[in-house]
Order: sequence, then C-alpha cells, then structure tokens
Amino acid sequence: MTTIGAEMEQLQAEKQRWQENGYQKVTKRFPERQPGFATSSGIPIEPALTPLDAPTDYLNDLGFPGEYPFTRGIQPTMYRGRFWTMRQYAGFASAEESNARYRYLLEQGQTGLSVAFDLPTQLGYDADDDMALGEVGKVGVSISCLEDMRTLFREIPLEKVSTSMTINAPAAVLWAMYIAVGKEQGVDPKQLNGTIQNDILKEYVARGTYIFPPRPSMHLITDTFRFGAAEVPKWNLISISGYHIREAGSTAVQEIAFTLADGIAYVQAALDAGLAIDDFAPRLSFFFNAHNNFLEEVAKFRAARRLWARIMRERFGAQDPKSWMLRFHTQTAGSTLTAQQPMNNVVRVTLQALAAVLGGTQSLHTNSMDEALWLPTEESVRVALRTQQIIASESGVADTIDPLAGSYHVEYLTTEIEQRAMAYIQAIDEMGGATSAIEQGYMQAEIADAAYHAQQAVEKGEQVIVGVNKFQAEEASAGLAQLRVDPAIESQQRAHLANVRAARDNAQAASALDRIETAAKAADVTLMPLFIEAVEANCTLGEICGVLRRVWGEYQPKVML
Repeated sequence: MTTIGAEMEQLQAEKQRWQENGYQKVTKRFPERQPGFATSSGIPIEPALTPLDAPTDYLNDLGFPGEYPFTRGIQPTMYRGRFWTMRQYAGFASAEESNARYRYLLEQGQTGLSVAFDLPTQLGYDADDDMALGEVGKVGVSISCLEDMRTLFREIPLEKVSTSMTINAPAAVLWAMYIAVGKEQGVDPKQLNGTIQNDILKEYVARGTYIFPPRPSMHLITDTFRFGAAEVPKWNLISISGYHIREAGSTAVQEIAFTLADGIAYVQAALDAGLAIDDFAPRLSFFFNAHNNFLEEVAKFRAARRLWARIMRERFGAQDPKSWMLRFHTQTAGSTLTAQQPMNNVVRVTLQALAAVLGGTQSLHTNSMDEALWLPTEESVRVALRTQQIIASESGVADTIDPLAGSYHVEYLTTEIEQRAMAYIQAIDEMGGATSAIEQGYMQAEIADAAYHAQQAVEKGEQVIVGVNKFQAEEASAGLAQLRVDPAIESQQRAHLANVRAARDNAQAASALDRIETAAKAADVTLMPLFIEAVEANCTLGEICGVLRRVWGEYQPKVML
C-alpha cells in the first residue's frame, strides 16, 4: 500500500469517527436549520469536505495561471499585473445625455465603456418608427443614425478606450457606425478595441430582442467574424452571454451549459462558413452573471474556463492557446436587486462582485442600488463603481492569483458544475446542437422550470430574500434621488431624423440599401463593408434592418404551454 493510499484510508476512518462521535451527536441535540443544504443548481452541500470529497489531479485539472486548462485564470499574473476592466453599463435618453454620463464615469476612474441601447434600437427600429412609440430613450440610449453615434462618443478618443456594446440582432449595423466614427476620428479600425455582444441565440432562449430567424442571424454573425478577423483584429466579435439566461431564471449549471452550447454553435457555424478556427476563436468572449450563492459562483467561473478549454482543444482541435481561453465580462445580478430596502442592494452587489473577482473575471459591471426602482442616478452609479475600486485597492483579494484554489468545497463545486454542465451539452448535441435545441424549445423549457422552482422556494420561505419575505421593514424610497427621462426626447429624435434624411444624398442612400438587399439574398457576400458604406451615406438603422426584414423575414417564437 502506498503512503498516499494509507493516508486516505486513515482520513476515511477519521472522517467516519468525526461524523459519528461529533457531527451526528450534535445534530441530534441541536438540529440544523433545514433538512439538507444545496446550491441553486441542486448540488448537495456537505457539512465539511476533505480531500476524499474533492480528488484533484492538480496538473490536469488545475494547472498554473495562464496555462491549460486555465482553471486558475487566463493570465500568468492576473490582477497582480493589472486590475480587471471596470466598465459601468450606461446609456439613457439621447446621445448627448449619455455622452455626458460616459465622460463623468471616465473622470471617476472607470476604465472601459459599456453602452446600453434603448428597446427600439435593440429591435432595429428608428426613433421615429411607430413601433418605437413611448420607448425612445427609456431603457438605454436612442441611436438611429451615424450622427447619433458620433454624438455619443464626442470628446472620447476611441483609440484609447475599450467599448462594449450590448446589442444583438442589429449588432453588425451598430458596429459599422462605431467603426465609421472611429475613422472620422482618424482611428484605423485595426486599432479599435472593444466588444459587440452579437449573441443572437440567447435572445431566442431568454431575452427576446431578436429580429430575424436563427439561420440568417447565424449567417450575419459569421459575417462579422470574417470581417473582424481581417479588419478589426483587436475587437471581440461576440460576447456569448449567460447573463440573460441566468436573469431569466436558470441555475448556475444551466447558465454555463447553455452559454457554452451556444458558443459551440457559433464556432461550428464559423467553421462551416470556411473560417479557420485559430483565426477567429481568440476573439470570442463571454458574459456571465454573478449571482448570490457566493461559493457556487466562484466555482462556476472556474468550471466554465476549464470546460471551454477542453472543448476548444479536444473537440475543435484548436492549436493556438489563445483559442482555448475563456475570457469573460461579468455583471452583478439585476434580478436579485429588490425595490424593498434598496440600500441592501449595495451589500448584494458587493458580494456578487467579489465572487466575480475571486472567479477571475476580465471585466466587471456592478449594478446600482436603485436599479429595481428606476434608471440609476450619478450618485448610485458612483457607489457601484467605488465598490469595484474598494475590492481592487483595499481588500487584498487581487494580490494573489485564484486565492480559493485548493478549497475542498470550491474544488468539489468546480468539478460538479463542470460535469453537470457537460451532461447538458451532450443532451443538446444529441438534439442537433444549440440552434435545433432552441427551435425545439428545450432550453426555454429548462429555464422556465428552474425559474418556477426558484420562485416557489421564495414564496414558501425556503429561500430567504432579506426585506422581501423576511426581515421586512416599513421604508420609503423617497430618500433616493430619481433619474427621469424627459419624454420630449421622442419628439426631438423624430425632428432630428427628419433633418438627417433631408440633408443627405438620398440617391446615394437608396443605392447603398439596394446593394445590401442584393448581398443579403446572395448569402455568400460579406455584408459588413456594405453596412459601413450605408451608415456613412446616412442610412438609418431602421432602414438597413428593414431591408434585411424584407429578405429574411422576422422570427416567430415557438409557443410554450
């Protein structure tokens, strides 16, 4: 018998002794708070774990930071080299007002921009479209044309700032506007740095701001992959998003599984379109949620990195180590914020942000305390940003790499999440991949079921939400300032667009739209250069998306009963 084997046998005997003579005796006299403990994903939480419960092949399962399988982080130095990018998601009303908020945040120490677009923009409608009535500037900034994008980034040097844009169905068109503004500033597209979310599959699963059916939408995404790899090499061409999947009610395991399944679908679509994997895979990025179950969230991020590295190397045969890396942005969980006792949200956000940092995120947005009530004010946004800065500069957690590595519980959770997520991915593979699984309603049904059970737990009091179903208090929110969007923004945008159309060369604009229509019908013509040409001719977002609607149609979701 080896020495290690003998130690494990002794440990097993000692654990049994402790359970019988210590733990079980005490719990008979003083029962635990509940019959059993489990994470949001239903992973059992044992009272105390040992090396017996978290067997780890260090080199194969953990390795060193910056090396395969990247469980411990994608950079050799992580935050000892530099902190994560601190980017606050922001945008409301007009381009002028949002530009002022961006410059304020940069002055306060934010290190990257993150653009929130209003609902009409997300759905490819201009601000003067009848479908935009009552929604212009309400949940984000209204961007309908190149002039709007130019104003949004006025006095912000695009060669120096990293910009993330949360836009999906019309992502290519908004990206074309950004590239055009960069060119106007004298910035070569090869120097632009940022991310377009560009993740349409999760829109069908969880969020709903889709326009076109899945197949042409996937073509549009692979088109951006091809163009970006050649012309905008520093840009992250997609942010494959689990955030909205989690916000819709999924578990942590489902968030990872469905996100990576979508990632597999994007990779396969790009390969089928003739792209070489190592030409585009290094610029894939991900976007995850930081939820409330602290240790499960830390383990979730570590498991996602390890699982993606194995998928890219073993399934797709990628050779470039950068293709194996899962780089991700994190946002704290908006769905966990409460209108009751909103100051409590500062604590929730702090714990969630800390989980993201301990899990090795590359960039982070911290939600504001008042987001369950209204759009965040400058003061609440500043507190959210200061939360990140305090974690970075005062807590000490950024001074060592992957500080929870070796925790029996964290390593146990990391392995369990990876294995359970892989089981979901295998089931999706058997359905023909993520696109087919979405068309069959599989992911949607799984998320809906998880959301139902989570809500039942809250209503039964099995899951405590402080201030909601326990520890309630009479508290008015009147003490918090409220940000109000001036309803006049809608009429102002209508007048603005009328001026744009009157001043442009309408023959040139019509010709640009005709070329887009011809190319969209051909299915093998790169659209991105045509989008850039069209926005530079002052074609609007709605006009370009209207052409694509005529060619490709609009998606009608499967009815879920």
